[in-house]
Amino acid sequence: MPAISSYRERVLPSSAAWLLAPAAGLLVGLALLPLDTVLALAAGTLIAALAAVMLIVVSPVVEVAGDTLRVDRARLPVELVSQVIELEGDELKHAMRRGLDARAHVRFRAWSPTAVRIVFDDPDDPTSYWLVSTRRPAELSQALGHGS
Repeated sequence: MPAISSYRERVLPSSAAWLLAPAAGLLVGLALLPLDTVLALAAGTLIAALAAVMLIVVSPVVEVAGDTLRVDRARLPVELVSQVIELEGDELKHAMRRGLDARAHVRFRAWSPTAVRIVFDDPDDPTSYWLVSTRRPAELSQALGHGS
């Protein structure tokens, strides 16, 4: 099925996860405080900024543009997508634990409460499905031509 619309999302951390950046800076600053106050402040600020940048860098980008689904560097032609299953709560926990196929392509972030399982038909690809974090599973499903 062809994609019916374009879609783009960066799955950024939750509010609580953003607290990790200043917490890392605070810990480094406290560790260096006995040596020098200025050094502690500078290093703590630098570490907090680096931690914030890393949280952005590790946040996956999910995009449907034209006839291609992109999840970071991975690409999948939309016409191969046969099913999109929205996952949340206990279904998502099961999908990430006992229900996870070792052949699946997983781009999951724990800070996202929802994800989709994208099943596709490609006999030449040993990947069983993609499991992708998204905060807007219904919109992604629709962009892939499988939403209501």
